[in-house]
Amino acid sequence: MKQLFVKFLSTNIMLSMIAFFLIILGLLRDALPTAFVYNALVLSGFAILFLAFLQHQSIKRKETDFANAVCETLDILMDGHMPKSEQAYEDSQISKVQGKLLQYHDRMCESARESIRDKQLIQELVSDISHQVKTPIANIQMFTNILQQHALSEEKRNEFLATMTAQIHKLDFLMQSLIKMSRLETGTFTLHIENASLYDTIAQALNGVWEVAARKDIRITVTCDPQLKVCHDTKWTAEAFGNILDNAVKYTPEGGSIHIHAYPWQFFTRIDFTDTGIGIASGQYHSVFQRFYRGEEAAAKEGVGLGLYLARVIITKQKGYISVTSEPSIGSTFSVFLLHDRT
Repeated sequence: MKQLFVKFLSTNIMLSMIAFFLIILGLLRDALPTAFVYNALVLSGFAILFLAFLQHQSIKRKETDFANAVCETLDILMDGHMPKSEQAYEDSQISKVQGKLLQYHDRMCESARESIRDKQLIQELVSDISHQVKTPIANIQMFTNILQQHALSEEKRNEFLATMTAQIHKLDFLMQSLIKMSRLETGTFTLHIENASLYDTIAQALNGVWEVAARKDIRITVTCDPQLKVCHDTKWTAEAFGNILDNAVKYTPEGGSIHIHAYPWQFFTRIDFTDTGIGIASGQYHSVFQRFYRGEEAAAKEGVGLGLYLARVIITKQKGYISVTSEPSIGSTFSVFLLHDRT
């Protein structure tokens, strides 16, 4: 690039000298022989044409070098390598174009990585769905065959039909949970964040567990200022709270209690869900939020291990977080933290 600049500068200097010579020649034309003036003009003309040709070739060579550098950079990127630019710190057209090409290459690579991650996620979801639906479908098929091929008493038929109904409900719950999970993980849902009453959201979540809690004689109390407002999506947050409460009711023995306590901190509002259930070992604190995880102590209870996982994803999508502290045989406290202002 420097050599081309030197050549360009030299050509312009020579053209300036020829122009100066022609000016002097014009001033002295009357004092000089006609033949000399004519020959000087012809030679100057040839010199100008020659220098113009050289300058054109220099510009053409510069354009060719520029195109070759761009093509070389593209070839290296298409081969999956990163070019070693010698003009990395030069303020030149080639370095600028190479920089833009590298930026574009980085974005395309990131898009490719996201596509691979999405495909892996879909494969995992399909694998999880196929694994989870096998048992209820197999049970329904088995009881259907028994009812069709054997003469059973009315009592036995009703027992099998009740079992099939329970399996159908489990399958429906599983599919609904998987649909929610896929929407959350693939981002195909929209959060409607608003400054809304947290008390109303908690009440909405409680509607789904009152009946079961009453059957188990579980007392539920709430400490929350009705005027307390938090920026959150009321529908999805109620879904998350409902999953936490459903878990608490499920693993709290009859006659137990659940207390919900909401209070504002400096940047977050904290909502504690404290139960007197079977508790969780400290080594399982992280695992309980994983998809389809169920501890040994939970194996005897109905469930598929999606409730707490969905709750964590919903809260995280709102830039909040959820944690747990527990003591086996004493109870657990799930703490949800929601931002006061997401701006």
